[in-house]
Amino acid sequence: MELVTINNDKQSLNNVSLGKGTKIFNFVNAYGCSIDDNSKIGAFVEIQKGAFIGKNCKISSHTFICEGVHIEDNVFVGHGVMFTNDLFPKATNADGSPQTEADWKLIKTLVKKGASIGSNATILCGITIGENALIGAGSVVTKDVLPNTVVAGVPAKIIKTL
Repeated sequence: MELVTINNDKQSLNNVSLGKGTKIFNFVNAYGCSIDDNSKIGAFVEIQKGAFIGKNCKISSHTFICEGVHIEDNVFVGHGVMFTNDLFPKATNADGSPQTEADWKLIKTLVKKGASIGSNATILCGITIGENALIGAGSVVTKDVLPNTVVAGVPAKIIKTL
């Protein structure tokens, strides 16, 4: 698998701000976003405009990071994790016309430093995942997760504190 590695000072590639030491594997669709130093982005990941990924993060393959998602430093995101940014998505307006960016409200999500998100988790928008929190694989996170807390299930519930 081909790999792009940024080894010098921060660069911009296809309107993406890339930090030093960042590694990006093939088939990544990233545009208008920022990825900080020493982060690793797996194959088949999409990172939309306005999304931010901090330093030393690992974003595993087949993950979707949409506009409005802010991921702090040292975060692990497992395979196939899906973030959302709209609680009531629609394809069209009431009159049947296609929706544009002006027709919906972006709802942001924050993943704090050191958090880990298991494979195939779905993260609904408008929440904060606390520092060093752990999200179980396959969970659907619908509300804030406290720091140093393990949550799992559908919907995700507290399993224990670390």
